[in-house]
Amino acid sequence: MIQRYDLIIVGGSFAGLACARTAALRGLKVAVVDGKPEPGARVRTTGIVVKEASDDFDLPARLMRKVRGVRLYAPNDRSLDLSAPGYFFQATDTAGVLRWMAGEAERAGATLLYDTKFETAVEHERGVALTSLGLHAGFLIGADGARSRVAENLGLARNTQFLAGLEIECEPLADLDPRFLHCFADSRIAPGYIAWAVPGVDNTQIGVAARRPARPDLGELLLRLKSVCDIRGIKVITRRSGLIPSGGTLNHLGTNRVMLIGDAAGMVSPLTGGGIHTALHFGRRAAQLVSDYLGDRGPHPVGVLQREAPRYRTKRVLRKILDTAPSNALINAFLMTSPVKALAQRLYFHSRSGSVDSFEAWSKEFERGELQKTSPQLRGPTLRLI
Repeated sequence: MIQRYDLIIVGGSFAGLACARTAALRGLKVAVVDGKPEPGARVRTTGIVVKEASDDFDLPARLMRKVRGVRLYAPNDRSLDLSAPGYFFQATDTAGVLRWMAGEAERAGATLLYDTKFETAVEHERGVALTSLGLHAGFLIGADGARSRVAENLGLARNTQFLAGLEIECEPLADLDPRFLHCFADSRIAPGYIAWAVPGVDNTQIGVAARRPARPDLGELLLRLKSVCDIRGIKVITRRSGLIPSGGTLNHLGTNRVMLIGDAAGMVSPLTGGGIHTALHFGRRAAQLVSDYLGDRGPHPVGVLQREAPRYRTKRVLRKILDTAPSNALINAFLMTSPVKALAQRLYFHSRSGSVDSFEAWSKEFERGELQKTSPQLRGPTLRLI
């Protein structure tokens, strides 16, 4: 017997679960199909959430830890501290966040079909049949990662440019300054990208990525970390690897009844590799568009999403520069110059400014509980509801 749904989402990570929850809340009959045994299995991401994502999508604080600064290391071990007032990143218990999101989607009414592998689908005028699973959808969304099987099976556009990443998760390293994301610019260790050490939620995440076909060198990164903190007693909890799309949003995001979102759609910054914010935002947006289209004769979702999706024009240009893997001598010569400092500040904190002195002063005040109270704000105008 065929099970019929308004919307089936292939992929139960950030984009897919955000989409499922919103679609179910809007009254659609929704199913999520994912080959993993449970939502937190086989995590492929470091799980750093930027402030904008925290503002746009409420996530539980108990599964996150705020990190307010970035320490950027040159190959010669000189370092640059970056911060901005009011801005922060969130290190996350990524598996825990995904389990929480899955619970929220299920509570909203979505059906979660984990341990269910997508194989084939046939699109027709009024929907998509997932023949091997006995499922039918009025609309199908592929949120199944950088090498999307939905895109491959249904002949959609596919990612062709990638960064390759490796990461270990270990017990907390006590000597690693918890105020910072520690990032290493080193073309010998991470040609075309960076390496990182993140003081996370009850752990430390240590990873490296490189533009393909170069291979990231996790062993060299661990040797490099010896100059930053004591790693002699390091105890590895888990290891992971994965591909990060680096070519920008695909030019064709779907067909009549099929659409791609998240990593499957290339909605990842070609420069920084960040994609969680866009996954959450456009996962919700895709659900809104499909709901309007199926239930209220709204515009076709693919065309609207294609117009709204980020194009990353400037970041694609900068990605081509990084793909040349500048020599370490060049990185050492330029990383501490004013123009590069300004560029790094903009990349990590957008247009916000900050300084090492102000960050150090704020940190000391915060630790002592001596932050000055702000004066009461004047009452603003009352908003008229129409």
